[in-house]
Amino acid sequence: MSTAPVDEQSTTIALQRLVIGVVLIGVALVIGVLVVVEADIDLDEWWNGFVAFFLFAQPLSLAMNFLGGGWFATFVIPLGGVAVMLALRRPWGALFVVVASAASAAGVQLLKAIFGRARPEDMIVVSDHGSFPSGHTANAATIAVIAVVLFPRVWVAIVGAAWVLAMAFSRTQVHAHWLSDTVAGALVGAGVALIIAAAFTARLNRERERIGR
Repeated sequence: MSTAPVDEQSTTIALQRLVIGVVLIGVALVIGVLVVVEADIDLDEWWNGFVAFFLFAQPLSLAMNFLGGGWFATFVIPLGGVAVMLALRRPWGALFVVVASAASAAGVQLLKAIFGRARPEDMIVVSDHGSFPSGHTANAATIAVIAVVLFPRVWVAIVGAAWVLAMAFSRTQVHAHWLSDTVAGALVGAGVALIIAAAFTARLNRERERIGR
């Protein structure tokens, strides 16, 4: 059976992912420049005050602070994804999880160092340097994109989007980030994951087709 149609489709999908990923990261960089030029953004200030009314959500936000960062998000979640992919006999999927997760984390740290934005003064959790972009939100977006790429189902996309939105809200609710930090984090996390997915598209598609047969 010829693989030409499959390869041609993979090339098209890879190109689409690459373009969308680059655009998303580009938009995040534009937001970063605006943050540097205009240190006090009205929407950020308003949102920071608005989320203070949601005190009932604070326990959940604190839980997500743990789930979305530190050793748990850096090691447990990616290694869990690797374990699932290997159990499903999808080694290329496992490698994709590792590379996308690592690239996203590295990209976030690079942007934090470049922009060096101060966090909100009323932060109630312990965090590292640099507010822009939100690493927790970027990680959530990366996980969501990885899941959709590996398991292209509508319900996976819905759950992934809900996870990203919840993480973004939680980061502002504990005042660890400004709203613009979380928006940029989601863009960076999704953008990096899509760019890495573009490089893996052909392999992942062949692997999925093999498992399907």
